[in-house]
Amino acid sequence: MTIPSSTTPPTRPVGQPYGRRNAALVVLCLVQFMLVLDDNVVNVALPAIRDELGFSASGLSWVVNAYFLAFGGLLLLFGRAADLFGRRRVFLSGVALFGAASLLCGLAQEPWQLVTGRFVQGAGSAMASPAALALIALLFPGPGERARAFGIWGGIAALGGTTGLVVSGALTGLASWRWIFLINLPVVLAAVLLLPRLVPESRAARPVPLDVPGAVLGTGALVSLVYGLLHSAESSWGDPGTLVPLVLSALLAAVFVAVESRTAAPLVPLSFLAHRTRAVAGAATLLFSAAMYAMAFLLMVHLQTVLGYRPLAAGLAYLPYGCGILAGMWLSARAVARFGTRRALTLAILLTAAGLLLLATIDAGDAYPTGVLPGLLVTSLGCGLSLPALTVAALTDTTQEDAGLGSALLNSVQQLGGALGLATLITLAAHRATPTAGFSYALTAAAVLLAASALLPATLLRPTPRLTGRHPHTKTAPGPP
Repeated sequence: MTIPSSTTPPTRPVGQPYGRRNAALVVLCLVQFMLVLDDNVVNVALPAIRDELGFSASGLSWVVNAYFLAFGGLLLLFGRAADLFGRRRVFLSGVALFGAASLLCGLAQEPWQLVTGRFVQGAGSAMASPAALALIALLFPGPGERARAFGIWGGIAALGGTTGLVVSGALTGLASWRWIFLINLPVVLAAVLLLPRLVPESRAARPVPLDVPGAVLGTGALVSLVYGLLHSAESSWGDPGTLVPLVLSALLAAVFVAVESRTAAPLVPLSFLAHRTRAVAGAATLLFSAAMYAMAFLLMVHLQTVLGYRPLAAGLAYLPYGCGILAGMWLSARAVARFGTRRALTLAILLTAAGLLLLATIDAGDAYPTGVLPGLLVTSLGCGLSLPALTVAALTDTTQEDAGLGSALLNSVQQLGGALGLATLITLAAHRATPTAGFSYALTAAAVLLAASALLPATLLRPTPRLTGRHPHTKTAPGPP
């Protein structure tokens, strides 16, 4: 995997202080921490939200689904918009929108107000997340430094996902569920004030108009697909509410490909999708996300329903998972530098699969140190090793022209994989005789998915040179950024 010398980004001209881009990385990671934390904190607070606002059983699911629908459906559109209109501008607009929506959620008095706020939160996150990842990719262009930056980014995001469960349990139990949204406001304010001082604007050098037909078709296809997958988790694959959106998504995707192949300035150039390393990374990310999203959901349910953990205790049980991911993230850049992307990624994914097989053996009478913890640590270490390598591969050879598009595609694949995993693996678990049997069967199936995803880089990626962390036109700061 190589980064062409022509990709030196305008966001960091030669001589720009390293402290400034490191400070920018801190701010961008803090926002990502907020986005991921807010995505997870809702799950533990759902019973309290239902009781106070009077949600029906079916309506309560849309507190979660509205966010995923907007986020997954709008990523591609806003990722490309960031390239064309300015990554910093789109990022700050998304953060501000997310903050306004968080205030609406925290003050909601009716169910529709909270669902609306969650949808707008998803839209704001779809603007901010790919733009932030694109800014990081351009701030750290060298393969080695980029891997380290993505490791920090991914570690902070994983920490947000893990601590979100604990934060939600604490805030909901000690104060009010409304604070899981209101605590976002100081982070939003800090990002809006600080980032313009740290990162100059960047956009594609060749100004082209936004591909409106492609944007409508691509967004429609993604929204329909995400909606169909979410609905299938609540009903069945043959239900019209599932089948019609999925068929519509397939039709819109076919028309999208036909339109994009004839457009002078397409939303998604087909040549971008044909890049071998990015295509392999995207397919592996889809399977990886399907397995890991399902694992997180199934394990949380298993801890509470089978092992009898209370919500806060279940959240605390996840803390070692965050530590394992941080350790894996710290090792990931070193593994890629030593072994190359192909071997490091293959071994990391297989390690994650081994962890899932350990988790699949958890039984009702198992103690936490001997039953839950070993599988949790192995899985988290493998996950931490895998995510930065997948991110680096998915953004290979992206430049100032298409970094936002590459980031948006990566995020879209992660969300679609997560929705697919929840729809299929949870259905598999539900059809077994007992909860324990269903949990074990679904996690074994998730491990098989991971083994399949490991085969992709192992067989389709070309061997890559060891990374030195240097870029032909930049100096390398000592130590991690």
